[in-house]
Amino acid sequence: MANSRGPETITDLATETGATAVAAADAGQDVDVLILSTPLGKVPDLKPFIDRVPDHVVIADTSNYYPFRDGKIDAIENGQAESVWVEECLGRPVIRAWNALTQHTLENKGAPKGTPGRLAIPVAGTDPAAKKTVSDLIDDTGFDAVDAGPIEDSWRIQPGSPAYCTELTGEQLTRALDLADRENDRLRREMVFPIVSTWPDAHGDDMVALVRAVARLPRLLGL
Repeated sequence: MANSRGPETITDLATETGATAVAAADAGQDVDVLILSTPLGKVPDLKPFIDRVPDHVVIADTSNYYPFRDGKIDAIENGQAESVWVEECLGRPVIRAWNALTQHTLENKGAPKGTPGRLAIPVAGTDPAAKKTVSDLIDDTGFDAVDAGPIEDSWRIQPGSPAYCTELTGEQLTRALDLADRENDRLRREMVFPIVSTWPDAHGDDMVALVRAVARLPRLLGL
């Protein structure tokens, strides 16, 4: 585990999660998978670091585009899928995963495999083997993995989409992916986050209820 401030700032979290705190420069060495969790606008700054990561390492990206935080990114505003933009910035293929659930959901709602109603996480990427590796890790974290297609289709799990932060089972998530609409999803993103920013004590369940309602999932999926 590494961050931008140094390993001494995450020792407690590393102990709590069973991880080893290291300097960022060492995080990509002697690993099979590297999981990036940074603001999307900071992704280009990671290029020198990623250049030192061995080619066999699977890179999973969990970031999302929020213009109010990341600034306007012209390519994404013009329709490029966020993860395709990430790949171009890094010069490496990525698997997009863990981006479509809130922190509250990820922390509190994982369940053993086979549990009825187990929630699912969409996984997008072009390399089947890399996608399988990440899907197995998703299972380890307490969620079912649902194939969301190649990286070019990862727009279907971006903020504003019916699959984004709506807490769905595998069957429901598969249906939600089919409901994605590029232009309407973008409009929903632009409406939802200004609302959430007005909540002084926003909770993950509030966010889920809002985005479900905006995407009409209670009616379309019978939630």
